[in-house]
Amino acid sequence: MTDETSTMVDVSTLYIVPTPIGNLGDITQRALEILQHVDIIAAEDTRHTGRLLSHFGITTRTFALHDHNEQQKADMLIEKLVSGQTIALVSDAGTPLISDPGYHLVTRCRQAGVKVVPLPGPCAVITALSASGLPSDRFSFEGFLPPKSKGRRDKFMEVASDPRTMIFYESPHRILDTLEDMLAVLGEDRQVVLARELTKTYETIHGAPLGELIPWLNEDSNRVRGEMVLLIAGHRAEKDDLPPEATKAVTLLSKELPLKKAAAIAAELYGVKKNALYKWGLESLDQ
Repeated sequence: MTDETSTMVDVSTLYIVPTPIGNLGDITQRALEILQHVDIIAAEDTRHTGRLLSHFGITTRTFALHDHNEQQKADMLIEKLVSGQTIALVSDAGTPLISDPGYHLVTRCRQAGVKVVPLPGPCAVITALSASGLPSDRFSFEGFLPPKSKGRRDKFMEVASDPRTMIFYESPHRILDTLEDMLAVLGEDRQVVLARELTKTYETIHGAPLGELIPWLNEDSNRVRGEMVLLIAGHRAEKDDLPPEATKAVTLLSKELPLKKAAAIAAELYGVKKNALYKWGLESLDQ
């Protein structure tokens, strides 16, 4: 790998620039130099970004680009890029586009042939995962959970059998309700890690079975404050667990065939023991 240290910005280029999620010392030297030298910084909140820029003595002009105006403003920014200007895209914290604005602008840039250069940097998802103690070889980032209980429970049902570590963002005022919904669907033994205030003074990374995590949070109101990342251990199949496809096949076949025959056919199709499927059918189906 070559050692590239040049910080000159290229004309007609959109730079994706991650910013700190808490500790300002986490910004990279390259990010600072890009922010200093581009023509415009497209920011989710210009006031928030203005404080960051002021801290580092950067005076580059900012432009508001957020969820409510991104699609309308993307073409105007594309015109500036095509004309030779350079733009840095930042969000309030972390890497742009990761549950933050920027998708439409980047997509339009790619469609228009405008060069897009991503910088590595802070991201709450990866920061939390790296210290969670949960498997990190395969994971799924699901963004923010639905605001209402039914939507959350539907989501947890959807991912209940997913073997990957699952990662969500959640707000402090919903965290306890969310965990109660999770408990109802996933059960008290599922391992969950709560990572809050990452890289900040009161950073907390606490993991426990769900049935223990909720009482732990209720012990101290400070534990439900701040920006939060929820990490859920993936489903671990027990030795005698039956694949849902096999039980579904038994359910359908048993409407037309004797249960023993239905179990035998499903067992052959899905490579499971027919006696286990037959026993499941006796216990689960109306015969």
